[in-house]
Amino acid sequence: MSIQPIALLGNPVLRVNCSRVKDFSGSGLQSLIEDLRDTLYEFRSTHGFGRGISAPQIGDSRRVIFIDVGTPFPLVNPVITRKSRTMMTLWDDCFSFPDLVVKVKRHLSVELRYLDGEGKRHALQARGALSELLQHEVDHLNGILALDRAVDSKHIIYKSELDRIKGGRIAGGM
Repeated sequence: MSIQPIALLGNPVLRVNCSRVKDFSGSGLQSLIEDLRDTLYEFRSTHGFGRGISAPQIGDSRRVIFIDVGTPFPLVNPVITRKSRTMMTLWDDCFSFPDLVVKVKRHLSVELRYLDGEGKRHALQARGALSELLQHEVDHLNGILALDRAVDSKHIIYKSELDRIKGGRIAGGM
């Protein structure tokens, strides 16, 4: 197991436009994929959430994502090729600022091209929660954080405060 530290908000690696993976032959890419997988599972077990992680979140500036939404798999050099016009609004969280949530607008559905860990081409159509996850993780590869997508500055809050609001203790429409 190779659990890596998570880069937190303010770490410059989170603002890097990541480089495409060109070499699929050595152990470097496989090691990165294993690090992403192990770090995702460790984060999920200690924080109670987590479906995906991108390479810059563990300090690596290659275009690699690892997700697990029932089936675990890496996405190498992912590119969103189509986005729906229909948008959805939701609260987004992130490993790199685990105590905050941000209300964002995302495309309801996307189509994505990517390579697997061996360099084989794949395409994926996603809707709803998976679409949101893929957009979030691809943004990381482009140096964009959910904070940059906030609907406005009033919709960046602590998770504990959102839980309190959703618990009905205060009135108002967040």
